[in-house]
Amino acid sequence: MRPSLTVIAGPCVIEDPVLVLETAAALREICGRVGVSHVFKSSFDKANRSSGASARGPGIHKGLGVLARVKQDVRSLLTTDVHLPDQAKPAAEVVDLLQIPAFLCRQTDLLLACADTGKPVNIKKGQFLAPWDMRSIVEKIPHTELMVTERGTTFGYNQLVVDFCSLPELRKLGVPVCFDATHATQLPGAEGNQSGGRREHAWNLARAAVAVGVDALFFEVHPHPERAWSDASTQLPLASFEQHLREVVAIHRLVHGVANP
Repeated sequence: MRPSLTVIAGPCVIEDPVLVLETAAALREICGRVGVSHVFKSSFDKANRSSGASARGPGIHKGLGVLARVKQDVRSLLTTDVHLPDQAKPAAEVVDLLQIPAFLCRQTDLLLACADTGKPVNIKKGQFLAPWDMRSIVEKIPHTELMVTERGTTFGYNQLVVDFCSLPELRKLGVPVCFDATHATQLPGAEGNQSGGRREHAWNLARAAVAVGVDALFFEVHPHPERAWSDASTQLPLASFEQHLREVVAIHRLVHGVANP
C-alpha cells in the first residue's frame, strides 16, 4: 500500500471557459489545504453519450485551448479523455495524463497511440470486464507508465455494482490503482436517452475504496451539477467537496498510518 493519495477531479466536460478555470482553481486550493495531490480533469469531447443529441463539448482544438489556459493560469496537472488514436498526440502536448474511457479500454490502436506519446496513461476498466482481465490490456503497453481505474461492473440492466475485492486484484497488476467514485454511481441509460445516477452514494464508495487501498480517487465535480452538460446526476457539488474529501483523506491516513500534515 502506498501512503500518498492523488485526487483527479473536475467537471465532466469542458463547458464555459470561465467555469472551467474557476473550478480548477478552487479544486487546486482545496486539495492543497487537505494535503493531497490534484490532477484537473475535464473532457474536450464526450463521444460515448447515449443520445446523438447529448452535449459533447467544444471539440479537441477549443477544448485543449481551455486546458492550456488552466495549465498556464492555475498551474494544475491535467488529464482528459482521448477516444481516437489521432487525438493522443495533440492531447499529450497539453495534458500530463491521458485517460482511456472504459468502453475503449481494449482498443489496441488507441492504447498504442497514447503510449507512443511518452505520457502516462490511465486506463479505465471496462464495465464488462473482471479485474484480472485487465492484465492482457496492461501487457499491451509494458513500456509506458500506467494506472488502472475501477468504475464498477455491469449488473443487469441500467445498473453498476462495485466489488471492492477488485481493488486488490487490480493491484496485482503492479500498477497504481484509482477508484472512480462518481461514475460508479451511474445508472447507464436509465433515463431513456441519457444515463442517470445516484451521487449521494459517491462519498460512501470513496470511503470504502481508501479503506481497502487505492493510489488515487476520481471525482467529477461541478459548481452547479444540476446544470451540467453531462453526467448531471452523478457530478458532485463543488461547495461541499472539501468537507467530504477531508473525511475520506482522514480514513486513508488512518489505514496507512500517515500523520496529518
